[in-house]
Amino acid sequence: MTDYVYTARTVSGNNVSGKLTANTKREALETLHRLSLFPINVDEANRGQITIKLFSRKVADSQIADLLGQLADLLENGVPVLAAFQVLIKQTTHSVLRNILMDIHDRIADGEAIDNAFSSHSNIFNDLTISIIRAGAEGAFLEDALRRTAKFMAQQAELKGKIVNAMIYPSILFFVGISVVVVLLIFFVPQFMMFFDQITAAGQSLPWTTQSLIWMREVIINYGLYFVGVFVFLGIWIQGQLSTKWGIQVMDRIKLRLPLIGPILLNSAVSRFCRVLGTLLENGVPILRSLDISSQSTGNTILADAVRRSAENVSSGETLSKPLVDSGIIPPQVMAMISIAEESNTLENVLVNIADTIERNTARQLDTMIRLIEPLMLLLMAGAVFYITVSMLFPIIKMTSLAG
Repeated sequence: MTDYVYTARTVSGNNVSGKLTANTKREALETLHRLSLFPINVDEANRGQITIKLFSRKVADSQIADLLGQLADLLENGVPVLAAFQVLIKQTTHSVLRNILMDIHDRIADGEAIDNAFSSHSNIFNDLTISIIRAGAEGAFLEDALRRTAKFMAQQAELKGKIVNAMIYPSILFFVGISVVVVLLIFFVPQFMMFFDQITAAGQSLPWTTQSLIWMREVIINYGLYFVGVFVFLGIWIQGQLSTKWGIQVMDRIKLRLPLIGPILLNSAVSRFCRVLGTLLENGVPILRSLDISSQSTGNTILADAVRRSAENVSSGETLSKPLVDSGIIPPQVMAMISIAEESNTLENVLVNIADTIERNTARQLDTMIRLIEPLMLLLMAGAVFYITVSMLFPIIKMTSLAG
């Protein structure tokens, strides 16, 4: 016998929770029906502890996208749901994902709805995935819903990968440049200090570039560790602030105002909002629920607040676009298309098209930014080395002229 905890709804519409003992989950469900209770969620009493252990490793979005696409293929080819999960379990190499699939298979076998089985792993499958699966299951278009979700997640993973990969090379150049300058100041400049002392002993002043170089070296030698400590402290403090609502909002505002990268981050957030909202509406998810999920998926609290205000407008019978326009975040041309789509009742199709257009433009902007950043970083490195070299050579030339 196994203990089950349940949440169910009474005939009068109230939710009740409790625990019962049964041989199987199906038997537990039958017991609830005999008690005139309509089960909302039924789980083994100790299943939550197993779930925590399963989620010790992260599952990538691309892996989830592949899983949902394979499940859609199997179901479209007439494979029964349980058999489809058995196939996926056998071919999945990721241990965490395999255990999750086994748990979902067991839940469905016990009579649980497929969307509830997925929602029991909500920190692996997000609200977007669960909501579309629920709409697909209720509307008898589960295969199409799974495929659209897989396509969306694959596109988002690809865009995220492009942004991360694009920033790797400039970041390497930046840290290499800083390292080269520090090494030159600490180990290269001291080799010329004897010449500098001879010049000052002869009553001559050093060029201001050389003086600045010596000053920078002394600052690094005497206060370098203090600077490192301050930067570490600031990093820890900023990390702590980013765990608060205020800190996240401030950082999101700063990110949107950054030169070069700010417009790209804004376009990426707007694109996610449009694609998530359009995908949800295409799959029959109610608009208020769609707005709630899409606001969480933007990755920017400023845009998310504007979307939530739009949801309040829609719930009171007003238009979706007005609070978005008032926020001043979404580009005017995008807002014009959303307004026209609202009037023509083609919002879901237009939103997906907007997302496609923005992502193409973002890819071009990203490529242009990288083309600018790479030579800029190289130019800064060359300029720093040139400055140090010239600062070293001027005193030597001056000393040579004095000796002559």
